[in-house]
Amino acid sequence: PAFDQEVDVLRVAGGILAVAFYIYCIIDVLRTRSGETRSLPRWLWLILVIVLPLLGGILWLLLGRVWRGPGSGRRRRGPVAPDDDPTFLKKLGDDAWSRRMQQRRGSDETPS
Repeated sequence: PAFDQEVDVLRVAGGILAVAFYIYCIIDVLRTRSGETRSLPRWLWLILVIVLPLLGGILWLLLGRVWRGPGSGRRRRGPVAPDDDPTFLKKLGDDAWSRRMQQRRGSDETPS
């Protein structure tokens, strides 16, 4: 009886993993842009994953999906903070230097 319970638990766990894999692959195909698939068009990959749940998902991951290296994902480029911009920092330094030079010239030219 204990062995039967372990087998039942493994079957349920395997079923849950299979359903999770199935859902993941469907969502992954849907989120992939049309031009970013290999071998077949995206709509055909979706049909394959739906009709052949386990095999279609494995084929999608191995043959259809374009894998990117780290750092090559879609990045949103927002505005750069001024203190992160080297040209802005250089301009600040140059402006400060110009003000100091003007102040020195002004103090050197005071009438006596």
